[in-house]
Amino acid sequence: MRSLFTAESSPDSGTGTAPRTHDVIIAGCGPTGAVLAAELRLHDVRVLVLEKETEPASFVRIVGLHIRSLELMAMRGLLERLLEHGRRRPAAGFFAAIPKPAPKDLDTAHAYLLGIPQPVVVRLLEEHAIELGARVRHGTAVAAFEQDDEGVTVELADGERLRSRYLVGCDGARSTVRRKLGVPFPGEPSRTETLMGEMKAAAPPEEIAAKVAELREVYQQFWLRPFGEGVYSVVVPAAGAGDRAEPPTLDDFKERLRAIAGTDFGVHSPRWLSRFGDATRLAERYRVGRVLLAGDAAHIHPPTGGQGLNLGVQDAFNLGWKLAAQIRGWAPASLLDTYQAERHPVAADVLDNTRAQMGLHSADPGARAVRRLLTELMDIDEVNRRLIEKITAIGVRYDFGEGPDLLGRRLRDIDVKQGRLYDLLRRGRGLVLDRTGRLSAGGWTDRVDHLADPTAALDVPCVLLRPDGHIAWVGDDQQELDDRLSRWFGPRQDPPR
Repeated sequence: MRSLFTAESSPDSGTGTAPRTHDVIIAGCGPTGAVLAAELRLHDVRVLVLEKETEPASFVRIVGLHIRSLELMAMRGLLERLLEHGRRRPAAGFFAAIPKPAPKDLDTAHAYLLGIPQPVVVRLLEEHAIELGARVRHGTAVAAFEQDDEGVTVELADGERLRSRYLVGCDGARSTVRRKLGVPFPGEPSRTETLMGEMKAAAPPEEIAAKVAELREVYQQFWLRPFGEGVYSVVVPAAGAGDRAEPPTLDDFKERLRAIAGTDFGVHSPRWLSRFGDATRLAERYRVGRVLLAGDAAHIHPPTGGQGLNLGVQDAFNLGWKLAAQIRGWAPASLLDTYQAERHPVAADVLDNTRAQMGLHSADPGARAVRRLLTELMDIDEVNRRLIEKITAIGVRYDFGEGPDLLGRRLRDIDVKQGRLYDLLRRGRGLVLDRTGRLSAGGWTDRVDHLADPTAALDVPCVLLRPDGHIAWVGDDQQELDDRLSRWFGPRQDPPR
């Protein structure tokens, strides 16, 4: 196919039958797509986001932002916006909803869960991307595409064609981009389903609370949690696996409540009704040429532990600066390949821990026995801490080769002489945090900042941070630092004469 892309074309160029051109087209403007768009715009990448929905979701589902996501939002100056609309909750009880307190002294400045309405998250992240210059088109979606050595031609449902250097599918579990790309999506289909919704209940609150306490001994996927003013969050096992494209009815909820609790509690006036299954799938590849996948387009799993939205957002923070580097022309040869190398194993681990959690939710006597045993083991601080770090993603360590334990891990928000570390990462650049005062990022100053600060709350001489806050190098030798700068941020740029 003949290339129609020219680097000089503006985002609004294109006449006649020639498609308009962009650097990156993102399919889907959920949290993953919106974060990715913003990350790309930090590096002046021309971004168009295509969102098939014309209006925000009509229901208000509460989601939880875990510690690592909160840290990433703080790195980009977004956390305060989100805190205004959310409610902080203890960082505890995540793994299979086993009620254990949060471990003491978690390695973070944000040791809490932020409960926040999902439409608010989507709106705030989309507004952030638009403020940075991303273009978002609602009511349109990718229908087909074709790639060549220089770019991707995207066709919309109405026949309009667009041209970009790269296409990223952030278009959900039923991703058109993934299907058209032909990437296998192996895993397990849904075997069980759970109904979830918000509605009012006429039964007395004390009656509801007593029945829920009684049944939770057997049914872990069952609760009615009060929101106030007679409104409850209702979760109840479905009779079997059905068509997730078809939302359940209020009668479905009443039938299942009566089957399990012996009463439907007089539920009425639903705000929203949904269902979720235990399907668990992981894309074999996150990249084929100039087309990439992120978020639910790359992985799906049950919502237990509340990791799904967080996993996708963290994909976007990992991918954004790497794809921008590729487009801006300074990326090392293998940089974009590290996206799959780093994120695919993280998703595989999340899928495994959700499989384990779903097993612990079973009413089967064997599963209940295992749950009792794990509940006992979680009284050991190290066990509880490991599970919390796993669910909240602060335990993630990328494989950067041999080195100190810090290598590949993210660095918490620490005190530095200019205030807080994360405030220095808002531009999406690398950072050399140097306690020795002897090192330099010279030759990479267009991509990497340098802070000489002997007072930094750091136990090592110097670290090189990537734009996503992960530690790419630890040491005190300039040549070693230069080698790592070249590995992650491309060739040295000599100053103009």
